[in-house]
Amino acid sequence: MTLVEQITHYATNLRYEDLPPEVIKTAKRIIIDSIGCALGGYGSAPEKIARDLADMTSSKQPATLMVSGLKTSPELATFANGVMIRFLDYNDGYTSTGESGHPSDSIAAVLTAAEINKRSGKDVITATVLAYEMFCRMCDTVDLKPIGYDHVTVGGMASTAAAAWLFGFKGKQFEHCMQLGIAPNNALYQTRIGNVSMWKGCAYANASRNAVFAAMLAARGMTGPSPIFEGVGGYFKAVARKTLTLDTWGGVNGAPFKIMECLIKRFPLGQYSQTVCEAALQLRDKVKSADDIAEIQIETVTTACVLMADAPEKWEPPNRETADHSMPYTVAVALICGDVQEEHFDDAHVFDPAIRALTRKVKVKPSAAADKHMPDAMRCYFKLITKSGQAYSTVVDHHKGHWKNPMNDAEIEKKFRTLAKKVLPAEKADALIARLWKLEDMNDAGEISRLTVV
Repeated sequence: MTLVEQITHYATNLRYEDLPPEVIKTAKRIIIDSIGCALGGYGSAPEKIARDLADMTSSKQPATLMVSGLKTSPELATFANGVMIRFLDYNDGYTSTGESGHPSDSIAAVLTAAEINKRSGKDVITATVLAYEMFCRMCDTVDLKPIGYDHVTVGGMASTAAAAWLFGFKGKQFEHCMQLGIAPNNALYQTRIGNVSMWKGCAYANASRNAVFAAMLAARGMTGPSPIFEGVGGYFKAVARKTLTLDTWGGVNGAPFKIMECLIKRFPLGQYSQTVCEAALQLRDKVKSADDIAEIQIETVTTACVLMADAPEKWEPPNRETADHSMPYTVAVALICGDVQEEHFDDAHVFDPAIRALTRKVKVKPSAAADKHMPDAMRCYFKLITKSGQAYSTVVDHHKGHWKNPMNDAEIEKKFRTLAKKVLPAEKADALIARLWKLEDMNDAGEISRLTVV
């Protein structure tokens, strides 16, 4: 049995009734968090570009953009909604000893595929859980960064599997959809390192756009190249550079569902800086002001250093996208401002001389000891040294929102309302949250996007 056949067998046999109550609850928590992030991302420069493109296209099978309510083609709606979810770098994360990323980006594909196929809230939950299984278990098998590929290469597979499930594909049609989603959509890792651009928040949205497009092709009888993983020019040889096996799937023989091992972010920045910023806040009251700080020493997991402290631009960020992927910058913000929130990535903060001065005092190096705790913990050893020679230290393994230190429902709602208030009056935000907590009772999944419209 090929890997695509294994994926197809698992996906097409997955039912809402197979999901344990805690998995359903976690899926709803993540959907609420992701839609909150989308509301917060509305009006950003990349979102405006995506919305402008969407506004150029009409469709006989339209899908809805969140907030604006604009109707457009399914693939462009997926892209625009995906950009909204991702822009703030505030949506969830998954870490492993292999690849890591943000599986909630696939929710953009879920929302569109569910809307145009008139699926239910239960179907949205099930497809979301499937996307997480696909994303996380593939991440566990491969590390794409050293060979130059981005995690959205895996994300496209997750979005394609979810879209195929929501289109109701079975057997060969499901396989063809997966093949059509995988063959043309392998993204470069340069998206996330060095001088980070707007595309950082668009790359997975584009993979989800391509996933919905693949499903629309498969629905009309388009066939895809096979064997897409095992072939001479397939994924194993061309991308992964090794043969991958997926021997375990959530719910099969009692195996846990991977959605239970995903984090929700406390801060709107890269997931590998979450523990670092939490550590900075723990020590902030040890100094009267940032002027008293002589040096900040950080030792953390190697991947965090590669992503968040890899180049001179991370000490002198030229834009928002580089700043929210800069460990030195976000540490300086935490110590000076007492928090790290969306407003701390505007030009006034990014180019603030005081923040820049403190950023230059941050020293970062990888820690083999921290690496040993991955993926269960993103350990950070944090030392703050004052000009008088005093040193204060802390160690943080699990930031608030990590699946081993989870936010409660009230904290998730607070985060949602803080983001939603940019575009929705309080009563509409409350109604939306209430409806999402009862998502399993929703007959028409298109209601989700419509409820976000101003």
